[in-house]
Amino acid sequence: MNKFYITIAIPYVNGKPHIGHALEYFQADTVRRFYDLQNFETKILSGADENALKNVQAAEKEGIPTQEFLDRGAQIFKDAFKTLGVHLDVFQRGSDQEKHWPGVQKLWELCDTNGDIYKKSYTGLYCVGCEEFKPTKDLENGLCPIHLKAPEKVDEENYFFKLSNYQDKLVQLIESNELLITPANKRQEALSFIKSGLEDFSISRSLERAKGVGVPVPNDPSQVIYVWYDALAIYLTGIGFGQDEKEFESWWPADLQIIGKDINRFHTIYFPAMLLSAKLPLAKKILIHSFILGEGGIKMSKSLGNVIDPIEAAEELGLENLRYFLLSQIPLDSDGEFSMPRYREVYNSHLANGLGNLIARVAALAQKNQLSAPKTELSFYPEVITAIESFKFNEGAQFIWTKIAEADKKINKEKPWGLEGEKAKEVLSDLSQKIRQIAFNLQPFLPETAEKILTQYSGEIKTSPPLFPRIQSNDSK
Repeated sequence: MNKFYITIAIPYVNGKPHIGHALEYFQADTVRRFYDLQNFETKILSGADENALKNVQAAEKEGIPTQEFLDRGAQIFKDAFKTLGVHLDVFQRGSDQEKHWPGVQKLWELCDTNGDIYKKSYTGLYCVGCEEFKPTKDLENGLCPIHLKAPEKVDEENYFFKLSNYQDKLVQLIESNELLITPANKRQEALSFIKSGLEDFSISRSLERAKGVGVPVPNDPSQVIYVWYDALAIYLTGIGFGQDEKEFESWWPADLQIIGKDINRFHTIYFPAMLLSAKLPLAKKILIHSFILGEGGIKMSKSLGNVIDPIEAAEELGLENLRYFLLSQIPLDSDGEFSMPRYREVYNSHLANGLGNLIARVAALAQKNQLSAPKTELSFYPEVITAIESFKFNEGAQFIWTKIAEADKKINKEKPWGLEGEKAKEVLSDLSQKIRQIAFNLQPFLPETAEKILTQYSGEIKTSPPLFPRIQSNDSK
């Protein structure tokens, strides 16, 4: 079958979805819709990273059972997909002992059989926020640079994975683009880390330190499998690994994995090495997006009060409006800013005065001339195909807007409001076809808007309420 399997990063459930999650969801959905329109069978998977110490600590802080905390958190993330208009085919939870745990243990056993797992005593600095040991060279003034907290010193015996065995192979796979990492600056980060020398990493925790939460290590009940080793396996277990091998083989490898830049290393180095050890195919492409910053380019944080809840933003601004802003304005290779002044500027310029105005002007003139929409075949612009296939969503959107500008230019040149009869219909028919083509190409980016336009420009064209009413700086939006 022509298939396209997309995975979205598996979030911890000790917090709520943030605006970066929405960006990931919209990127995945845009790619999926693009391939759906070409008759591919598609699947999107995400899930819940639940077997983490940070989740246990959060549950303890609230004074509720860990499983109750996990159930609530997982449902919040699961609901977020629906609220944000993204259809999720699989939501695989890390606490699912029936559908997830057997596959995690199978992955462990395959790596163990290949001689890549061994046990040793270890002392290291562990950041609970990152759920990983931190080398001293990665700290800033003794603090984790992401969570700004000092890691705790841990001394215990656990199992290690021979990551060092895969250094040369990983370099070869990434440099040849057999494992394609985009954008180029994130690819270079992965290569630089690998070439600096890979060290074996711990893949288990004592049952005591994990407070009884986690997938048991095969044949050693005193240990549970490290949360990242466990969570990365969700991409496999969610499509049948360890349960339904026929289903798994029909979907794996993933055609695209979408992640944030803070988990680059786990997905471009650790996970591929684990798959190589288990003799499983690697994902084909990894898309690594940057962060969304607050107004003035300031990092979002709870303490600053500038964190944007994507659910609230979608309700206040409109789902498609938010989707358009994130896809068109957040660069692929650098952090992007989200602020209300910038949002209003983009909304008014691109949506209200651009697309919305074009649709309304032509519809009014077409209705006046009793024009029916042309029934010509629609297709993707080559430039949009290139942009989506290379995951440069902002470039795809920008090209579509050049077509909107061209249509506006034609209106101003031809002045169809002053034409009559066949000449008027000829000009408006051409404009209507341009609009239908624009709407077809908009489908992956703005599905609801595109459907409204294609419906309006099907059969006899009639006017309709404005797609994007202009907003003022003092509006609630």
